[in-house]
Amino acid sequence: MLTNNPKYAISIRGLTKTYANGFQALKGIDLDVQENDFFALLGPNGAGKSTIIGIISTLVRASSGTIQVFGQNVATHVYETKLSLGIVPQEINFSQFEKVGDIVITQAGYYGLRGELAKQRAEKYLRKLDLWEKRDNRSRMLSGGMKRRLMIARALVHEPRLLILDEPTAGVDIELRRSMWEFLQELNRNGTTIILTTHYLEEAESLCRNIAIINQGQIVENTSMRKLLDKLARQTLIFDTCDELKTLPAFNDSDIQCNAIDSHSFEVSLSTSRDINGLYAALSDQGVLIKGMRNKTNRLEELFLSSLKS
Repeated sequence: MLTNNPKYAISIRGLTKTYANGFQALKGIDLDVQENDFFALLGPNGAGKSTIIGIISTLVRASSGTIQVFGQNVATHVYETKLSLGIVPQEINFSQFEKVGDIVITQAGYYGLRGELAKQRAEKYLRKLDLWEKRDNRSRMLSGGMKRRLMIARALVHEPRLLILDEPTAGVDIELRRSMWEFLQELNRNGTTIILTTHYLEEAESLCRNIAIINQGQIVENTSMRKLLDKLARQTLIFDTCDELKTLPAFNDSDIQCNAIDSHSFEVSLSTSRDINGLYAALSDQGVLIKGMRNKTNRLEELFLSSLKS
């Protein structure tokens, strides 16, 4: 009989890791990532994110539990699961004296890609990541952002079905970060499952459909991004005005709280269920012309902090 069970890119059951000094890095993790998902794995430093990634990539041995990648156990099917997996670690870990093109071609060889095919794949991903013109440069000559992109090209050269990105935009400027977002979204649309860890919480909110938050070796949230953001009861909006504010806008509603910031801006706190269009209408009725509006704090950041406290 047919079932509606989703197909998982990663399925984790009862995963624990205890080090020789007695430190428990993971405490019975259960986690599923659906195929073709763009999934965020968030948590503070030392929460267990890198330990999970290390076990998936077989660089760290679990104390107990299992991880399956597309239905195959990483402990018993090492070669098969590695073919399905591309990992971009936090640390730059290629030779600083090797040429950019050679780094990607060498990586292709580790996965059995030889000769012209290896060169074609290297060119394909170096072009996609705007590094083709740097192919004959020593990697030490690249900027920090270019080195990050080279790490992604190297991880993709064997065209894995699952890509894990551990802080891929750390130290990357805003413009370059946005271009990397667009590339990753295109990659995901074309069928690659992506797991992202990041400290840029707006990055996770913009890119990811589902999210898990880990703290002290335990999953404290595991839901869709939409459902997690819906948990936030209130939001604070900052309005910038075209003209100097003579008086603070007034609202005949106890749910709406308004405070001045300076002569051309003020903030409004209200329930997330409220219609913002009504807020604009009330401001217009009072002759307040709005030049721009933004959130005071990132909504996901508020939820992240509250999850860690619970």
